[in-house]
Amino acid sequence: MLYYDKRLQYPVKVDSPDPIFARMLQQAIGGIEGEIRVCMQYFFQGWGARGPTTKYRDMLLNTATEEIGHIEMLATAVAMNLETAPTTLQEEGAADGVVGAVMGGGNPRHTIEGMLHRHVLSTGMAAYPANCDGVPFDMSHVYASGNLAADMYCNVAAETTGRVLAVRLFNAAHDAGMKDMLHFLIARDTMHQQQWLAVIEELGGAEGNLPIPNSFPQSKEHEKFNYNFFATARDGSPPPAGRWTSGPSLDGKGEFTVVQNEPMGEVPNLGPARPDSGAQTQQM
Repeated sequence: MLYYDKRLQYPVKVDSPDPIFARMLQQAIGGIEGEIRVCMQYFFQGWGARGPTTKYRDMLLNTATEEIGHIEMLATAVAMNLETAPTTLQEEGAADGVVGAVMGGGNPRHTIEGMLHRHVLSTGMAAYPANCDGVPFDMSHVYASGNLAADMYCNVAAETTGRVLAVRLFNAAHDAGMKDMLHFLIARDTMHQQQWLAVIEELGGAEGNLPIPNSFPQSKEHEKFNYNFFATARDGSPPPAGRWTSGPSLDGKGEFTVVQNEPMGEVPNLGPARPDSGAQTQQM
């Protein structure tokens, strides 16, 4: 059960509305790095969390609910940045934007014209659940595996790419209010990165979690290959040396080694095509 408060989680103010920046903010709403993605990811991870303790489920659902507030902030920011947007291409601002895009080598349909089509015709100057190109968010980047450690690593990746996007938006912003909102969202991304890493540490860190799932006995693996770096270059150049090529594995259960990758199988022979497969007679 969720509760709603009409007040925003953090103030959203726009002194100089910018419809182009509104379009950029759409990426933070419905892009693969955006807030809809992490919100849904944490909800479905939490709703499916199993175990003798509910603290991880409760933590995930608390953070998922926080992310709803971030979507609300960004949607409000989009609407506020569209306050002075032109509603027709004949208006001076739109015309200048289209001409500028053409002169700059851009596609005007991806700037003012495209923005007007969606924000005016579809939403009446409001945000929508899509990225900056108008592609609807389709949930294909929501990862909820049912394995807590695997999900935490997915969450770290989600928050790191989300913070990268927020920093890029901060650097692109000219409005003081937008920079203020983004410096809050960037701070929350920092916390969430630390939060998921803290769960990984609490579960036992790399040694306690890896390989995932740690419930599968490694004696059932082909243990000859589980810590080999396969070098695939055939020009005689050495493999890229690094932490992954020598020394103890991160889980403490083996040693990294380098192996020149060589074929171990046979040339595949699939046999003739079936008579009813629609293949050519020469294939049968």
